[in-house]
Amino acid sequence: MSKRHAMIIAVGMLASASALAQTETIGQAGPKPAPAAGAVPATANPAHAAAPKTAMPASASTADSRSAAALALTHEPTYDEGSAQRIKDAALSYSDLAVRGGWPTIPADAKFAVGVQGANDDLLRKRLIVSGDLATDKASGAFDQDLADAVKRFQARHGLAPTGTLTPRTIAAMNVPVQKRIRQLEASLQRLENMTFGFGQRYVVVNIPAAFAEAVENDVVVRRYRVIVGKTEKPSPTLTAQISSVVLNPTWTVPSSIAKTEISAHMRKDPTYLSRMHMDVLDAHDNPIDPHSVDWSGTHTPNFTVRQQNGTFNALGAVKIDMPNPYSVYMHDTNQRNLFSDDYRFDSHGCSRVDNVRDLAAWLLKDQPKWSRAAIDSDIATGQHLEIAMAKKVPVAWIYLTAWMTKDQTVQFRNDVYNQDEQLLEATAEEAAFFSNAGSHPLTAHMMQ
Repeated sequence: MSKRHAMIIAVGMLASASALAQTETIGQAGPKPAPAAGAVPATANPAHAAAPKTAMPASASTADSRSAAALALTHEPTYDEGSAQRIKDAALSYSDLAVRGGWPTIPADAKFAVGVQGANDDLLRKRLIVSGDLATDKASGAFDQDLADAVKRFQARHGLAPTGTLTPRTIAAMNVPVQKRIRQLEASLQRLENMTFGFGQRYVVVNIPAAFAEAVENDVVVRRYRVIVGKTEKPSPTLTAQISSVVLNPTWTVPSSIAKTEISAHMRKDPTYLSRMHMDVLDAHDNPIDPHSVDWSGTHTPNFTVRQQNGTFNALGAVKIDMPNPYSVYMHDTNQRNLFSDDYRFDSHGCSRVDNVRDLAAWLLKDQPKWSRAAIDSDIATGQHLEIAMAKKVPVAWIYLTAWMTKDQTVQFRNDVYNQDEQLLEATAEEAAFFSNAGSHPLTAHMMQ
């Protein structure tokens, strides 16, 4: 570990770690922060820029409108070749902010309303000035539109719906100590430094804590989609892979762990479950087995395969994006598309369900003229299973960043949904302590030279 990293960790450990409040996760990048003492300098003052638009009501949203709204806020990638260095810079800046005292705490019961003078308006202004969301010349006054716009900027940078209203979740996010934010940056930096990823002209990134996927082309995000990733008890893995094919009207081979627990439980309660779900039981040679001859007690590892036929009822929906990897996970459509309207999108068994996935499929296959969006839709309509091999594989990375900074100097934070940040930093600290002690021990000192 470098001295620079050690300094970042040391500052980050000034205060005990506090749990991040659960936040609405929209994962959208916010606009550029204004210059403030200790904050990363920006190229423009956001106080003079348009604030993020208020989120569209879920009832009025569609797959196209959701992905378009996500893309409209920024074309800056979450992950590119300069990400690690920018996170280092942000961590050092926040460390300086910690030395200066951080930011003030907003009372949990504070009341704010546009056009109404409140007892905590100036305190809120100070909080937003420190983090660069409000211009320094807006330090006093009643809650006005400038302050509402600053709240929207803060919300967008923290994965909250940019409404400009001080919800309990927004106040909780504002009250996360700067030391906690430093530790998020340090954990994210550690992860990136342990990753090897071949950035190409085109690549795909899924940031798990943000629950968003980005299609990047020539260092610019050209598509952004909401995704549903793993539950806290079944987390999605971090990985790098190559997208090798797009499958239309896929079948779903149920993982043995799900067959042993969930499918078996359903069959014990309802012997018609498999037929109702259009699922077949197959032996090792893909020959059909009578479901009534199977032991559904769930006490043994299944010696059979459960496969769901393709169709509108299929759990993978109409599209599967194959990306061979050691975890056997992939990206796919879903037959429960209403879930994409939810802000909390951690509900899968580890795979990544993609909103507007047909649009992503068309982008992946853009170098193969036969497969336009219209052609993809047409072939899906036939109901026939079809696997389309990629003429040129596209790199994909599933990452776990709870903090990062984009090229426009915007620092982003998300909830540590899997509680992995502290585990990583504790392991790193233990490793550093081991080597420090080993360096002073006569029997192992030579190893450190």
